[in-house]
Amino acid sequence: MIKTNDDLYHLPLTFMGVPYSTDSTDSSVAILGCPFDCGTHPFRVGSRQGPQSIREQSGLIRPFQSELADVNILEKLKVIDAGDVKLVSSRADEAFNAIEEAAHRLAVNGTVPIGFGGDGSVSLPLIRAASQVHQGLAVLHFDSHTDAYEIDPIHKYDAATQFAHAALEQRISVSNSYHIGLRGSTSSQGVYTHGQKLGYSLITMRDFIKRGHNDVIQELHKNLGQRPIYLSWDMDVFDPSCAPGVCTPEWGGFTAREGIEVIRGLTGLNIVAADINTVSPAHDLKGMTAFLAASMTYEILLLLWRTRLQNR
Repeated sequence: MIKTNDDLYHLPLTFMGVPYSTDSTDSSVAILGCPFDCGTHPFRVGSRQGPQSIREQSGLIRPFQSELADVNILEKLKVIDAGDVKLVSSRADEAFNAIEEAAHRLAVNGTVPIGFGGDGSVSLPLIRAASQVHQGLAVLHFDSHTDAYEIDPIHKYDAATQFAHAALEQRISVSNSYHIGLRGSTSSQGVYTHGQKLGYSLITMRDFIKRGHNDVIQELHKNLGQRPIYLSWDMDVFDPSCAPGVCTPEWGGFTAREGIEVIRGLTGLNIVAADINTVSPAHDLKGMTAFLAASMTYEILLLLWRTRLQNR
């Protein structure tokens, strides 16, 4: 028997084994690895290896979800994996330009890019790309930190200022954008005040717990409606007990179950682009953070599919 090429060669590792392709013409969703980190943390550096780790752990996830979508959503959404953006970590300007261009090529076809960080700074070029295609873009950012700190005029890019850049560049509708899950210590004074001055709505973890899941979700649906949304999910919004392998862990975060329920509560909103960031394999425990990140990616796919069904 003559073997075909597929019999002889291993195909590139992709998320949940979806087809590798950079042509998103017929695809509703495309995975895009963004293996960049600023390298500014004094001792927790390694999230540039996050995309590969998430893909590896995605092998634990199956395509059917009997309770919510008993169909193969990978096939229904025609999900592809476009691989990793070719870049060099520490060269922020060049890397961000490459990420923006790669994401824009996907988004311009009506595809939802889901970026795998990398640290949180990769959200900025991904937002820049999405904002070129979707007017009035709002941000839903789940994180223990605002990442909307004041920008250093000399070292303007780091993993704590991407949402300050997005606001000041007028890439998004800041008054319709949220930071949710905030908690813990900060490296400078007035961080929350600065985020609010930029125009963001802030919901701390204490606020979330006091108000309750349903109340917060209802507010998001009421205020956002069908506005295009960029969803950014920093894995340190989870408690380190279930996501230890992140760049800047903070105690008191979501459990895995709570995070999954938050994503499911967003069903019906118009998510046009997303990212999962801050998985740092060097600090992970037997891949559990990467596995949770892969599971959250699957939940985003479920969200997109269920929203599509609602809007038919």
